[in-house]
Amino acid sequence: MPNASIDKHELYRNWFTITSLVSKDFKLKYRRSVLGVLWSVLNPLLMMCVLAAVFTNVLKFGDVDNFPMYLILGNVLFALMADSTSGAMTSILESAPLIKKIRIAKMIFPLEKVLFQLVNFAISLIAVILVMAFFRIAPTINLLALPILLIYMLLFCSGLGMLLSSLAVFFRDVCHLWGVVITAWTYATPLFYPVTLLPDWMQAAEAFNPMYHFVTYFRDIAMYAKMPGLMENLTCLIISLITFAVGFLVFKCTERKFILYV
Repeated sequence: MPNASIDKHELYRNWFTITSLVSKDFKLKYRRSVLGVLWSVLNPLLMMCVLAAVFTNVLKFGDVDNFPMYLILGNVLFALMADSTSGAMTSILESAPLIKKIRIAKMIFPLEKVLFQLVNFAISLIAVILVMAFFRIAPTINLLALPILLIYMLLFCSGLGMLLSSLAVFFRDVCHLWGVVITAWTYATPLFYPVTLLPDWMQAAEAFNPMYHFVTYFRDIAMYAKMPGLMENLTCLIISLITFAVGFLVFKCTERKFILYV
């Protein structure tokens, strides 16, 4: 019983710390901003408008039905991954003064960055709703699968974030390399072009791109009124669990040495 009481107290303290850090990040992000949190809605909308103009008029990708909707769904989900993993990657380094002063569960820091971006994603869904309303895309019952997709994304981004945060402590080059990886990953994922544009061998290679599966899942439930089947859900779940397990194990095996390198 005493151990259970200690565990509950520890969980409550960690959760309080995470929520406090999320609140702090929100205040820092929108400090001295006139529009504040509205930028989480405006950013995906403005990006959608720019990309839709470029790829419809210049590169002629407008043959995709509801191309702006196709764009914004892919972009907001990819941004969740890119922003959360980039934030998690530097979270231990940025929290070095706190880690050196007090005893605290270090895993809190990368997980908090993922949760912060998940809240941002929830706000950016307002932009998605506005686009759906503009193009008269009626929501369907398939959208009830969105929480399932977010669980997959939470596991995937947390695992990747923990892995990157561990590597960044020992190899600072990871912080620079990850920006290149994200850029390459952006173009490797059909965010602003139809997958049918790719040659057969590249379409086959998309099976090994986790974000392709997650983005396709999102578009299926929000745009095509299609409920992903068992195979699609198993694929997303396996990718998420493997990534989380690898990230968790690497983090737990290396966290005791963080204090020596931060």
